[in-house]
Amino acid sequence: RPDGIYCTFGGQTALNIGVKLREEFAGLGVQVLGTPIETIMVTEDRELFATAMSEINEKCAKSHAANSIDEAIVAANDIGYPLIIRAAYALGGLGSGFASNEEELVALCRKAFAASPQVLVERSMKGWKEIEYEVVRDSYANSHPDCNNENLDPLGIHTGDSIVVAPSQTLSDEDYQMLRTTAVNVIRHLGVVGECNIQYALNPHSREYCIIEVNARLSRSSALASKATGYPLAFVAAKLGLGIPLNEIRNSVTKETTACFEPSLDYIVVKIPRWDLKKFDRVSKNLSSAMKSVGEVMAIGRTFEETIQEAIRSVDTSFDGFCRNNYVAETKEAIEEELTKPTDLRLFAIANALHMGYSVEKIHALTAIDKWFLCKLRGLVETERTLNTFAADQAIPRNLLRYAKQQGFSDGGIAQFTNRNEMQVRNTRVGYCITPFVKQIDTVAAEFPAHTNYLYITYNASEHDVSFVDKGVMVLGSGVYRIGSSVEFDWCAVRAIRTLRENKFKTIMVNYNPETVSTDYDEADRLYFSNITLERIMDIYEAESSAGVIISMGGQAPNNIAMGLQRNKIKIFGTSPENIDGAENRYKFSRMLDQIGIDQPQWRELAQYEDAESFCEEVGFPVLVRPSYVLSGAAMNVVSTITDLKSYLQQAATMSRDHPVVISKFIEEAKEIDVDAVALDGKLIMHCVSEHVENAGVHSGDATLVQPPQDLDPVTVRKIGEATAAIGQALRVTGPYNI
Repeated sequence: RPDGIYCTFGGQTALNIGVKLREEFAGLGVQVLGTPIETIMVTEDRELFATAMSEINEKCAKSHAANSIDEAIVAANDIGYPLIIRAAYALGGLGSGFASNEEELVALCRKAFAASPQVLVERSMKGWKEIEYEVVRDSYANSHPDCNNENLDPLGIHTGDSIVVAPSQTLSDEDYQMLRTTAVNVIRHLGVVGECNIQYALNPHSREYCIIEVNARLSRSSALASKATGYPLAFVAAKLGLGIPLNEIRNSVTKETTACFEPSLDYIVVKIPRWDLKKFDRVSKNLSSAMKSVGEVMAIGRTFEETIQEAIRSVDTSFDGFCRNNYVAETKEAIEEELTKPTDLRLFAIANALHMGYSVEKIHALTAIDKWFLCKLRGLVETERTLNTFAADQAIPRNLLRYAKQQGFSDGGIAQFTNRNEMQVRNTRVGYCITPFVKQIDTVAAEFPAHTNYLYITYNASEHDVSFVDKGVMVLGSGVYRIGSSVEFDWCAVRAIRTLRENKFKTIMVNYNPETVSTDYDEADRLYFSNITLERIMDIYEAESSAGVIISMGGQAPNNIAMGLQRNKIKIFGTSPENIDGAENRYKFSRMLDQIGIDQPQWRELAQYEDAESFCEEVGFPVLVRPSYVLSGAAMNVVSTITDLKSYLQQAATMSRDHPVVISKFIEEAKEIDVDAVALDGKLIMHCVSEHVENAGVHSGDATLVQPPQDLDPVTVRKIGEATAAIGQALRVTGPYNI
């Protein structure tokens, strides 16, 4: 029988349970801490919310709640099309969408009623700006906004699928103050205690605004806002729930100020979502009011250009930044389709449209994205054009190189535009003494003394904010969450950091995912919110004079740069990069197994399509096509016919351009076993065997695993242990490995 309970920290699941158990809490004398359940019910029930807002003369979008399709049709005729349909008590915009006629309305309602007992039929404000404020309030009615952000995409795309910029860049001071005052009034009226967020639609052509919704809980944007401002929202909200006033809570990041300071930012933050829609066949890639992204990245810089480029590169290692690309065809049809019906490739379409000569006005008319953002993006395209005029044997002028770095172009990107390699550009840059500066996030924009370990890297500065004396150990994080890489890698990075600290080592964490524990300010001695690329890791390593780097904790992202780090004389703790390459490079790995006498299906490395065809005839279908250096089986396919072979080989070849593709015989009706092991200098220390319930052919991330194995002969288990030891020995593994 606890004395108190919080329902606002566990997202929608926790809220829904809190609402259902309200009576029981009262009966048992359990106090609900933080925001009262009554307030939560008002914010979750659309009708009650609209009534509460009208009490203080605040405007919501005109809407009606409906409990059946017939009621929804009546409501729609009253409000008038176009409409947005939303399910009550649902997370991530589940079951929502836009309807411009009755037929679309009925189809959407069927979907929404499958997810919720009530739907909301609401006037659509598609094309308006979407603005969000995070607000904190204590039980003495002191409150202030903590972070304000704006979506680059106009209203109509779920916030979780939008590019978000903090602080907002295109609001006038009048608009900003108007929405800020409204936020404080609304939160006071609702009686929120702790943290909440409020979302607005703002008409770009007038000062008309509507309140879309209030989340009276910590939401996905709370994590982003905490990392963006350095103001620990969940920590403060927990204290506020205990009845402690804002002016008595110390800001645990700065250690100098109290929590009643409104954070002020002398930098800019951009969040871009990560989608993995490529992995699904026949799935609509269009973005709308229901969220589809699986993760997000956050970048910090001093200018919008620098920050958005860093963010684009963080989403996927194959993206070079905001530049001409082959993700969207350069035809009028393809570009305009992408601009008017956005998918996960809209940003790349804007880049190609600017290259094709589309004006900012034209793109604005097609996308409703604010012209301020589009003008900034046009500046990047102009710099790219200038760089393209330099041939491989022409020196890049110092001023141009510095300007390009200040605009956020990577060494690799500049190398591509000027026909040279990344290291040539790096050496030229270092020769010109153009190196980045390390700045700290102090939440007070350097107006008061503050010492934080929360750092970012920029070229738009003239000095470092910190001194480098620790020579700490760097741990590389997992980067963005995507299918196949999620919180498990973050857990590994955090355990590594904590173990190092227990053993009295100074630690440096590098990661750029705001949803992780590793990017909490108090986990490592120094936290760099930065991209995990060869260029960035070398910059940090050189600035910090680091003792060495641990790359085995962050999954595929750090592994991909292992050889590059080794070539540049960077000390790597654990398995050496040559041996990592021996495991990641399919050809080297298969050859090694042959040498140490461990059985494997017949295999061949392929350069020519004809070889592949003759190999398949020799061993018979089905076969398995596998590229090197990929995560979660990307572009890995079981092929059963000669016609499929060609398209799959092409896909695999584009996935691992610099590495071989191997084809091996696929054994049908085979068991699949996973082994996780740890070794020191190749000697096996411990291992653990898990058995798949499904037959081989289902990726281990999609399979049901049982541990310990239930259906394996003791002899087989022993043989697996021996093979694991032999492979660890051959690769001289120090640290973790998985077979």
